[in-house]
Amino acid sequence: MSISVESLTKVYGTQKAVDGISFSAAPGVLGFLGPNGAGKSTTMKILTGYIPQTSGKASVCGFDVETQAVDVKRNIGYLPESNPLYPDMYVRESLQFIANIHKIHQPEKRIDQIIEQTGLTPERHKKIGQLSKGYRQRVGLAQAILHDPQVLILDEPTSGLDPNQLIGIRQLIRDLGKTKTIVLSTHIMQEVEAVCSQVIIINKGKIVANDSLDDLRNKNSGKSLENIFIELTNIN
Repeated sequence: MSISVESLTKVYGTQKAVDGISFSAAPGVLGFLGPNGAGKSTTMKILTGYIPQTSGKASVCGFDVETQAVDVKRNIGYLPESNPLYPDMYVRESLQFIANIHKIHQPEKRIDQIIEQTGLTPERHKKIGQLSKGYRQRVGLAQAILHDPQVLILDEPTSGLDPNQLIGIRQLIRDLGKTKTIVLSTHIMQEVEAVCSQVIIINKGKIVANDSLDDLRNKNSGKSLENIFIELTNIN
C-alpha cells in the first residue's frame, strides 16, 4: 500500500483532532470526506510531514512520516487548499524554481512534459497573477507532480472553479489516479462520485465509513452519497 495509517491520533490541548484512525490507500483516487473540523486537514498535514502526530503510525511508500520525513517528502506531492503561488513569477519560471528545489534531472524536459500534461501550454509564458483561478490550480498541480511523486494529497483542489474548469481538473485527477495514489479532500459530493474509487468519511476525529463508492451505496440502500454523508456525520 502507498499509504498506511495505524491508530493515528493528534491531540491539541484537551481536544482530539484525530482519534485513533486506521486506513490504507493503494493507487487510485481516495475521497477523504468530513464536515469542517472533522480532522481531514490534520490527517493530511501529518501524512505530508507538516505536523507530527501525538501517537500512532503513518507511512508513505514504506517510509515512516515521523522518522523518515525527507524520504516521505520525496515521494509525496501536496496541493493545499490555499494553493500558495508566487503571482509575480511566470508559469515556466515557477516550475523551474520547484525543479531546482527537487534537483530534477533534465529539468527543461520534465517541465515541458508537465506543462503539456496539465494543459498549461497556452498560458506558459504568462505571470501566475494574470491567470484565471482554473489555470492557477493547474499550476499548483503541476508543481505538486513535477518531481513525479507516487502519492498526491489534494485539499479542495476544485474550490471556486466554474463548471468548465471543473471538468478539466477532474479529468486530470482521474488520469493521475491511474498510476498514483491520490487522497482527495473535498466538500463536493459530485466530485467524489466523478473521480473517486474509494471513500473515507471522518467525523469528530473518527472514521465512520471506509469503503468503495459502490459498496457504500449498496450498504445504505442505494442512497446518494450526500444523504449517506449527512446521516453518518449527524448534520441536521
